[in-house]
Amino acid sequence: MTFSTFRTGFISALALAASFGMAEAKTDIVVGMQLEPPHLDPTSAAAGAIDSVLYANVFEGLTRFASDGSIIAGLAKSWDISDDGLTYTFQLNEGVKFHDGTDMNAEDVKFSLDRARAEDSQNAQKALFAGIASVDVVDPATVKVTLSAPNGAFLFNMAWGDAVIVAPESIENIKQAPVGTGAFKFSNWVQGDRIELAKNDGYWGTPAKLDKVTFKFIADPTAAFAAVMAEDVNVFSGFPAPENLAQFGADARFQVLVGSTEGETILSTNNKMPPFDNVKVREALAHAINRQEIIDGAMFGYGTPIGTHFAPHNPDYVDLTAQSAYDPELAKKLLAEAGFADGFKTTLKLPPPSYARRGGEIIAAQLRAVGIETEISNLEWAQWLEEVFKGKDFGLTIVSHTEPADINIYARPDYYFQYDSAAFQGLMADLNNATDPAKRSEILKAAQKMIADEYVNGYLFQLAALSVANAKVKGLWANAPTQATDLTAVYWEE
Repeated sequence: MTFSTFRTGFISALALAASFGMAEAKTDIVVGMQLEPPHLDPTSAAAGAIDSVLYANVFEGLTRFASDGSIIAGLAKSWDISDDGLTYTFQLNEGVKFHDGTDMNAEDVKFSLDRARAEDSQNAQKALFAGIASVDVVDPATVKVTLSAPNGAFLFNMAWGDAVIVAPESIENIKQAPVGTGAFKFSNWVQGDRIELAKNDGYWGTPAKLDKVTFKFIADPTAAFAAVMAEDVNVFSGFPAPENLAQFGADARFQVLVGSTEGETILSTNNKMPPFDNVKVREALAHAINRQEIIDGAMFGYGTPIGTHFAPHNPDYVDLTAQSAYDPELAKKLLAEAGFADGFKTTLKLPPPSYARRGGEIIAAQLRAVGIETEISNLEWAQWLEEVFKGKDFGLTIVSHTEPADINIYARPDYYFQYDSAAFQGLMADLNNATDPAKRSEILKAAQKMIADEYVNGYLFQLAALSVANAKVKGLWANAPTQATDLTAVYWEE
């Protein structure tokens, strides 16, 4: 062997090794999701798909949810609470910049909270901010929030995606070009296809390990399966075809993550629309439903039956499933007592997720068996938000409420299912004023029992967090304590 041949071979080997190293040190990722956001402002819409893309990745709040559901520091590095529980003084992290290069300071916090609680606010969770009496800038790194009454859930409320900090300079175009402070910045949105994020090189905190993130929207479960199997997507968050999970689990290329969510999946009922304004009709509805059949048929066994609007993994959960046990004969009897011995017709409007479309067919058959005929309409997400959530034009619908610990929505008479109970509203007022953990637990248990007793909605199951990913992807959340696909600590194993 001549020296030149050896040297050439050695250099080729080095080049090959370097190329392998580059392949192993992958820094981009494609994440599949079933639902595309209607727009990109988490502070003015109820669609969970917005937070699924942007929470923690692009936008941050004063506090935030950790993967275990605990509340940790966010843009606020610390806070002091006055002895009377009315004043929260937040110390902000310094040197934080928005993605457009402008400084994030106390003025932006004041702008964000004042905007969220304003009379003309479009915030879907405006009630989170109702107890704020004033927001005052102490200095650029300090903001003082004064409440009208003590609220033991205030730091929890500030962790919601609806409470992220935004800037007045970029608010006009936020729905199409969001500007936040997170570890990733918005790069591109090809509507109907994908959203792209890029690493924020100027991030104030621990930098992201990925350079590029692409969220790919694939609504059809069969197409989702094909995309993951072909490795066109590296992660599919909220995988819509649970029947395929065993196949992925048996394939060494993939990992299957099965965790819990905050998603109470309910047969939501329009409480002001006859005949659902009659509690006996709502009770009949509850007893006509076979939860396990829905879980098995729509979710292939993934899901936990619930009897009220509360997550079973929460320490304050009360198991009330027996109160609305499957009993079609009792359902018929209750309908007769309510004056509907021959049944009635109503609408069942279904959003795109598989649990709704598949579950809706099963529920329609169960209701038909007791004399309730449903006219099924399959709606796109934007249609559902406009027609059902905003317009309240529905009899029944199926949706998973994935906001954390959100039983307080039952205290809003104008909320889409239109439950109006002064007694329940009083319970939530007491909860807001309570800071003692034992007292809060007692109130939460009473609240669960009250809505179960009044059969406000048909309580089906707690949605499981089902994700499939490349086996080499690390740092993903298994559980979903909020609506998020947090990629800030995700990386590829070398």
